[in-house]
Amino acid sequence: MSRKMSLRKRRNRRKRIILWGGAVLSLLLLCYLGLSIYFQNHFVFRTTVNGVVVSGASEEGVKQKIRQQVAGYTLTLQERGNRQEIIAGKDISMKPVFDASISRWLAQQNGFAWPLYLFSPPEYEAPTMVEYDDEALEAVLRKLNCMDSSKWTESQNARILGYTEEGYEIEKAVYGTRLNLPASGEKIQAAIEALEPGLDMEEAGCYVEPSVTEQDEVFQEALEKLNRYTGFRIIYEGPKEPEVLDGEIISTWLSVDEDYQVVIDEEAMKDYVKSLARKYNTVFGNRTLDTSYGQTITVYGGNYGWWIDNGAEREMILADMENGRNVIREPVYIQTASSHEEQDYGDTYVEINLTAQHLFLYVDGELVTESDLVSGNVAKAYDTPCGTFRLTYKTKHATLRGEDYESEVTFWMPFNGDVGMHDASWRSTFGGDIYKTNGSHGCINLPYSAAEKIYEHMEAGFPVLVYELPGTERGTAVMAHK
Repeated sequence: MSRKMSLRKRRNRRKRIILWGGAVLSLLLLCYLGLSIYFQNHFVFRTTVNGVVVSGASEEGVKQKIRQQVAGYTLTLQERGNRQEIIAGKDISMKPVFDASISRWLAQQNGFAWPLYLFSPPEYEAPTMVEYDDEALEAVLRKLNCMDSSKWTESQNARILGYTEEGYEIEKAVYGTRLNLPASGEKIQAAIEALEPGLDMEEAGCYVEPSVTEQDEVFQEALEKLNRYTGFRIIYEGPKEPEVLDGEIISTWLSVDEDYQVVIDEEAMKDYVKSLARKYNTVFGNRTLDTSYGQTITVYGGNYGWWIDNGAEREMILADMENGRNVIREPVYIQTASSHEEQDYGDTYVEINLTAQHLFLYVDGELVTESDLVSGNVAKAYDTPCGTFRLTYKTKHATLRGEDYESEVTFWMPFNGDVGMHDASWRSTFGGDIYKTNGSHGCINLPYSAAEKIYEHMEAGFPVLVYELPGTERGTAVMAHK
């Protein structure tokens, strides 16, 4: 008995659920159909017309909403410097204007699809829904403080200021209040016609802005390059105290043009490299020599010595600037010498005394060989030039040619153009006064054995010191100081 009652209760409960579900569905269907019919001549939920919410409004209802909005319309101008000004619709004789747009939009609306519009609400924009007196608007604009050119401030571009040890200082861009009048007028008119409640004039681009700010890429690139160029040091190795090229000096070469391109003053850089050369170059200079005759003399001129390659050094500086890394190096030289000490020829050299017609070869301060010689013929003005020279190169089995001679030599060691040292097999005696009337065309003639010995120890760049020392014509070399 209880089982039959339980089964009956379950059946009754099921019927009630079905009846209630049907009732709810019927109610929902009636609501859907009712709203679908309603939205045949009313705008669906979340619809806007020119920014005005018109959900559920008929055509006339929309017009009434717009009339009400126009009647109390004001446009708030948000100006730079937290200032505001208001343009009231009544001051420009503003009134609504309607065309067939509203009825057309309503006719295009599918009322039965109203649930879909909840997720994609219609937004309609009419080209004109208001009209106003242009002359009245112009008069209102003229009275605005933001339109008074006497109160404008000018925008200024960001600037890169002077160099400091911490890097270049900058001055940020200044945002002025000068208006771009054509753009401002257009933006204000567009806001009024769209019934916008406000216009942020800065966001709308109404002002004459700086053309370059501190955030702009061109500014940042220039700043980064300046700081890279001046943020490193070159320490030049050489004589005495090291020369240091750092940002304090480099900054005087740099400027930024109107396009924010970093410009390097090439003349200033040239002047610096010239000053570096004056400090480091010894080429063509005078040198003291403690001669093998016990006297200290000055040897004037000659092509020996340190010689900076100015052009190549400038290129190297530019490369170091681009890398922006500290470097310790020597300048770029066209030619080098043996030492950075005061006597740059060091303690390995050839010493030639034209007066004594005698030669000495020193290696590491030790005398390796010495020999009599025959230098240029004085009577024919073929005098051998004095000075400190560098061996240009050396070669064997050379043919020496001139206007009136051709000579075969085994050891050829030029040090001043066509002037050099070589063996002279055609001579049987050397030294004395031979050079005065029967000398060479300027070369240093040597016995074969002496030329061979010298050739063995010399390489390109080897220093050769040539001088005259009156009183040593028949003197004997004094070696005590060697």
